[in-house]
Amino acid sequence: MRRYLGIAFGLATHVLFAFTVWHLFWFLKGSPPGDARAAPIPLGTCLGIDAPLAAAFAVPHSIFLLPSVRRRLVAAGIPAPFYGCCYCLATCAALLLTIFCWQPTTVVAWRCVAPFDGMVTAAFAASWVALFYSLHLTGLGWQTGWTPWWHWARGLPQPKRKFVERGAYRFLRHPVYLSFLGLIWFAPVVTLDRVVLIALWSTYIFVGSVLKDGRLLHFLGDTYRDDLARVPGYPGVGFGPLGRVRPPIMLSRDAIEAARR
Repeated sequence: MRRYLGIAFGLATHVLFAFTVWHLFWFLKGSPPGDARAAPIPLGTCLGIDAPLAAAFAVPHSIFLLPSVRRRLVAAGIPAPFYGCCYCLATCAALLLTIFCWQPTTVVAWRCVAPFDGMVTAAFAASWVALFYSLHLTGLGWQTGWTPWWHWARGLPQPKRKFVERGAYRFLRHPVYLSFLGLIWFAPVVTLDRVVLIALWSTYIFVGSVLKDGRLLHFLGDTYRDDLARVPGYPGVGFGPLGRVRPPIMLSRDAIEAARR
């Protein structure tokens, strides 16, 4: 019975993942502002609700990566092969909370006129392609928990994740983060609530990029140190921690072990 429940849990988690991606697509794509979609509350209240909702995604996404949290949850009863699925479940729940509770506004911060609006929409679609391509390079199954869960379901030993420099990773260190930036920035019409989303999620992405570099440097040592020196974090960035860097980055034990995810 426990095995059947474990299989059902893994499958249900990935159904939820697909459900979340579908709603995330339409949430980020947005729609032209109008009175019909505006929240029936004052503008300041809308933004006051949206700001913590935008920040809510970063909380489980960060906490679940901490090895100390993982150790406690595994000790509390979560089997190690299911931890990735639980991580995916928490992330999906946070995103769906943000999506379904979001308070849209009608105040336009900026608008792209033709033909630039079509170009921005095309760039949004291209960002989705780039996102799944980048996730494929690192292993989408590791992001959703499918890989360790699927090994458990087939009775195979748990695999070890490795860093392989290939594809887009030969030219930049964070193609997944760059693709996600495209998803939040490329909108032909940007309202004030979207500005809040862009500001908070962009900040989280850039800070997360620096912290991830530090974790990988400590975990992989010389292998990633060489990558830091040769490959910029983002295209055109030639300075700072997101450019080509050589100095070592010191982090806590939790941050080091989190790179194993």
